[in-house]
Amino acid sequence: MFNKLKPKSEFSRNVLTLMTGTTIAQAIPIAISPILTRIYTPEDFGMFALYMSMASLVSVIATGSYEHAIMLPEKDRDAVNLVALSVLIAFFVSFITLLVVFFFNEKITNFLGNSEISSWLYFIPLTVLLTGIYQSFNYWSNRKKQYKRLATSRVAQSGTTVTTNLGMGFNGGGSSGLILGSIFGQVMATVVLGKSIFHRNPEILKDINKFKIMTLAQKYIDFLKFSTFSSVLNTLSFSLFSILISRVFTVSILGFYSLIYRILTLPSALIGSSISQVYFEESTSQKKQFGNNKKIFISTVQKLFLISALVYLPMYFYIEELVAFVFGENWRISGEIAYILIPLMFIRFVSSVMSSTLTTYEKQKSGLLINFILAFSVIIIFGIAHFYQLSMYQFFYLYVLIMSIWYTLFLIYYYGLAKGKDT
Repeated sequence: MFNKLKPKSEFSRNVLTLMTGTTIAQAIPIAISPILTRIYTPEDFGMFALYMSMASLVSVIATGSYEHAIMLPEKDRDAVNLVALSVLIAFFVSFITLLVVFFFNEKITNFLGNSEISSWLYFIPLTVLLTGIYQSFNYWSNRKKQYKRLATSRVAQSGTTVTTNLGMGFNGGGSSGLILGSIFGQVMATVVLGKSIFHRNPEILKDINKFKIMTLAQKYIDFLKFSTFSSVLNTLSFSLFSILISRVFTVSILGFYSLIYRILTLPSALIGSSISQVYFEESTSQKKQFGNNKKIFISTVQKLFLISALVYLPMYFYIEELVAFVFGENWRISGEIAYILIPLMFIRFVSSVMSSTLTTYEKQKSGLLINFILAFSVIIIFGIAHFYQLSMYQFFYLYVLIMSIWYTLFLIYYYGLAKGKDT
């Protein structure tokens, strides 16, 4: 009987493996969120969101986007050297980040408009380094279809993070409990994944060659030239959003938003990221074999729309009261924001997962344009909000409307690529 319930296709089995680990990893912090919202304030969550926004903005350039190329070479030897290249760049970028923070700490702090963030800026280089190394190991594991090791690392990260959150929270750690929890979690995930890789393939270090690294760096330089800038713009559209909320409104509003954003993007974290990784591997294989990946694209989109409907439609009717009940009446504003954001979350869940189609077809320039549109749109929306003095609610409605249109158009474009249309 249990054998009949097992997924038949390799795609479904791989998604299930990743999703199981990711579900456990995400379920842990969500389960303790009602506790966290009672031992941390909206200001604490806002400070954490501000730190992560700055760290994320730098982390996207940590590897020069070369980790995305790890899936592409025919030979594992080439892929290993791309991993080495990505890690080396991560060390370089984190060092440069440390110098920038050291010399420009005061100016950055003044720009952010929050003096408390000053001391935490020195931790950003560490976050950048850990992100770069983990992403490099992540793509190598994805290439080797070692989804169990990825799932294990995510559970280890989550467990470490929430343990730190609770321990420091109950001892009055304030925002430091949230920030250090994230850092310790990253350390644990990187160690667990790295140890698993080298334990299983101890010989891979022998394939690393300085000349080969330089050759591959040149061969896949478009990832550095276009994908890196594209990733910066993509992250900027999210990080800038958080930064500007804290400046245009208040850090408390950022706290309310960051909590509910974490909840609403849970389906993407639980399911979307797992489907995206497996879809990327399958779409790359189909393109090599057939010249297009239309079949897996359509199948994946159908699954995503169904999942999105099952998740977000019930939320739309009950989210406000549910948030107030679970997290406390003081967090009701988060529920009100969620009600506005849900239509955007619905379409973005589908579109974002399918965006890896750009990498499959090496459309770095298109990805750059798409992310420029997103980042520029955020700036325009905040400009309109400031000029017309929109309320917080009016601002979010405008944001949802404009961004939903864009994500729909992007999905249509991805489909054109999947059909083999050279757009």
